[in-house]
Formats: sequence, structure tokens, C-alpha cells
Amino acid sequence: MPMVESPNLESQCVSFASIPHTSRLFEDYLHHFDRVQQFFARPPLKQDWWQDEISRIQYPADRRARVADILEKQNRDFGAGEKAFANIQRLRDGAPAVVTGQQVGLFGGPLYCLLKAVSATIYAEKASAVPVFWLATEDHDFDEISSINVPEGDHLKKFSLNVQHVEGAPVGNIVLGDETTAAIQQIQAIFGQSEVSAVLAAAYRKGETFGTAFGKFYARIFAELGIVLLNPLDPALHHIAAPLYRAALEQAEPLTSALIARGQELEKGGYHAQVNVTESHTLCFYVDPHGVRTPIRRDGEAYVAGHERFSASDILSEAERCPERFSANVLLRPVVQDYLLPTLLYLGGPAEVAYFAQIETVYRSIASRVTPILPRVFATLVEARQAKLLQRYGLTLTDIFVPAEKLREEVATRALPNSIMKSFDFATEHLEQGIAAIHEPLEKLDRTLVDAAQNAASKMRYQLQALRDKAARAEARKNTELQRHADELSTLLFPNKELQEREVGALYFLLRYGVGVVSKIKDAAQTGCAEHQVIFLQS
Repeated sequence: MPMVESPNLESQCVSFASIPHTSRLFEDYLHHFDRVQQFFARPPLKQDWWQDEISRIQYPADRRARVADILEKQNRDFGAGEKAFANIQRLRDGAPAVVTGQQVGLFGGPLYCLLKAVSATIYAEKASAVPVFWLATEDHDFDEISSINVPEGDHLKKFSLNVQHVEGAPVGNIVLGDETTAAIQQIQAIFGQSEVSAVLAAAYRKGETFGTAFGKFYARIFAELGIVLLNPLDPALHHIAAPLYRAALEQAEPLTSALIARGQELEKGGYHAQVNVTESHTLCFYVDPHGVRTPIRRDGEAYVAGHERFSASDILSEAERCPERFSANVLLRPVVQDYLLPTLLYLGGPAEVAYFAQIETVYRSIASRVTPILPRVFATLVEARQAKLLQRYGLTLTDIFVPAEKLREEVATRALPNSIMKSFDFATEHLEQGIAAIHEPLEKLDRTLVDAAQNAASKMRYQLQALRDKAARAEARKNTELQRHADELSTLLFPNKELQEREVGALYFLLRYGVGVVSKIKDAAQTGCAEHQVIFLQS
């Protein structure tokens, strides 16, 4: 499959009310902030508040210098471009940071990894800040990062790596083997040789880790964005963050109580807590001598991590002596990020917004301020071929958000011969006229007959629609081209009944359109749309 010349882009805005699986909390966060304002630091759509927020950041000069040194070394190892190093210097000189992050998924992960980086750059430019991408290398869910979906025709091709590793170990340390080279060769066979495939092969090599490969890949892909990559597995960062791990363990009981109370507040408001917190919770993980990352629990006065048991004083001493063995869970990680960085704001998706509704209580307990979260860019990328199919059948993106078999029927309905369509339209029109004609006389004769008439009318409409659906299914069975078109739209725009950005790898669009598509998407996304964008790739 040859690379397409980097396209010009245009975009449309689609309300989240039309997007499948949108949570009530996220919908209210966007459109009814008064209902959820007690859970968040800032409303998401308020503009031009940067200076007010910048003045509230407390970030010591010595920490700034130490973190800048670490970022400089990490990004040099990743092979970052000049713009990233210029931004590190700006951070060193006093600039704040706009932060986003994601798991280090295979071959660059889902499309929203790219969208998050674009989002951070857009907001950083608005606020004269530095965009930082936090690589979630400490996570230990290998299944979540070990595969990627790439469209091939009207189906998704899944690439997976079954790499030998310690179950439960931080994924960023898992080493790639020979199977990586074989997978890249398959990708090159589909898409051909290109600048992006060369970058992919240079980053994902035997001996690299999931963390270093992800960093090296995006250091090149995001070179023009100037985004700074941060790998939290670095022991030097853990030593800087050690006071925060100690604070989280020392205050485990009141933190847990506050989180449980927040969960109850959310439930009372009709929402749900993203993380179910129990009395035994702490906000920290411990990496045991076997390299397994295990949650630290409280058991009376003791702390337990897997088979390890600590007294309160022992675990605090361990956190001070070996902070590299400790890491934050999802409710502490943003606070650690903001201890290590002068974070102006964090950019995330619906799940992260839900986390922040709980995390606000943690910020208030052990941080100097509550960092705001804003929605990242959300988008579906529509290629020229799919755009033509949408136009041909008179479909919009939201029409695609149905099961694949339903879309086949819808496409077939719209492709039925004009004579059949006119017949159904004629029948529908006369049915409605007939129903209207008998309504008034029946009401005068006996008002109790009106309900019976409406019930009969509903059944007649249902039967007529069922007949139309049967005709569509017959057309779909007869016309295999319609099936292919419908399946292609489902695969590219609503794969596995999920948003494209969650299921399709960013790699697909990079291979199809080249590195330049990143800047093109960034330009198209700067439309003021706080909803889900439809970005058309015009080749």
C-alpha cells in the first residue's frame, strides 16, 4: 500500500451527545459544569486563564534544574530534535508545562497518542508553556500495550508481540526480541518502504524496551512539535519524588477516607467512581525483588506488598532509601507528575477526567495546588475514499456508530432502486394520511378509540419499516459491493464498535500520509471545537 502525499485537512464538529459510550460525568463536565464543579479545579471551556494559574504554581528552582538535566539526557537518548531541546531550555529558564501522557503501546499505540501530543502542543503554544508527554512506562498491564490494529482493506489486521517477560513487571522495562523485526517486515510488506517505516524499524529493534522504543519512535515523529518526552522509570526522578511517596504512605488512612467519601459524593450525584477505593488502599505500588509491581495495602498497623510485609517505620525508611522501588497508582500519578514538573494543566480524555474527579481530594491533601484537567483533542480521521462513500450513501459519521450488520442494512436501504424507494415512500405517505383521516372521526365517536387507533398505527408503521428492512437485507445479500463498502466504513470509522482513535494505530495514518500529517492534524484541530472532531484527509 503506497504512501499518500501529506494531505490538506478540513474538519467538522460533532457533539459528544452523539458519540457512543460518552459517560454522564464527562457530558456534564463539558456542558453542565455547575453540576460537577465541586470535583474539579477549573471549568473546561473557560478561556485565557493562563496567567492566573501560572502564578499559583510552586516549583523550587533546584528541582527545576535537576528535572531539566534529566529531561535533557532522556531526550538526547531518544534522539529528539532541536525544538524539544529548545523547550527543555525554556523549562529550565522558568516556563510552565502542559502535560499529557499515555501507555507505551506497541509501534506507537492508538491514534489518540498522536492526538494527545497534538493537544499538548496546541495548549502549550496558547499559554507560552512547554508541552510534555509522560510515557506511562511504570504501568504493568502488558496485554494493554502489546498489540496494535492496522486497517487493511475492509478489516483490521492485529499485530501482537508475545515477548518473554515477568508477569506484573513495569512494561517500560520489557525487552523486545526477534519477533519485533518480523512484525515490522510484515508492516513494510503492506505499506512499502518509507521514511516512517524506517523510523519504526530504527526505534523498535531487538534489545530496545517498550519504553525506549516508544520514546525513540515519537522523538522523531514529533520532532516538529517540540514535545518533550519524560520516562518516569528513571531512578533519578524517583529520588526527586521520594518525599511524595513518603507523604502518600504516611497519610494513607486520611487519604483513603477522603477518597471513599469522594466516591460516595460521586455516586450521590448519579456518577460512578473510576477507581473503587477500600479501607486497605494506599496510593503506592512496590516493585519486589523479582521485578513485580504490586499494590501496597494496609493491614492494621502494617503495610503489605505481595509477600513483603513492613512496619510503618520500615516502609517509610524503604521509600527514602530506595524510592526507585516505589511508584504511584492512577490516583497519585498526576500529583507525582506535578511534583516533578511545573504543570499548568493536564490534558486527557473522558476516563482521565473521571479520575481527576477523585484525584482532586489527593491534590488538596498533599499538593500545593489542584492542577486543572482540560479535554484533549478528540477526532476521527476520514480518508478521501471513506469520505466518498459517506457522500455516495448520504451518511454522516454518527450514522456509522451502529453495529456492522445494521450499517450494511442502512447502506443497502439507501442503495435500493428508486422504484422501490418511491414505493415505500408512497406507502408511508398514504399510511400517515389514512391514520390522520380517521383520528378526528374516532375521537368524536368515542375518545377511548383514540388509543386503540394510535396502537394500530404504531403496528402498521412497524410492519412497513420491517418490510423495508427485509428489502434492504435482500439487496445487501445480492450486492456484495454494498457489503464491502459498509464493512470498510465500519472498520475505518467505528472499528470493533469503538471510536477510531481508540482502536486504530496512529502508525496507520503515519505510514499512509507521512510525518507531515502530524502538523496537518494540529492545524486542522485548532478550530475551537471542544467536542469530537471529524477531520477529513484530502489527498
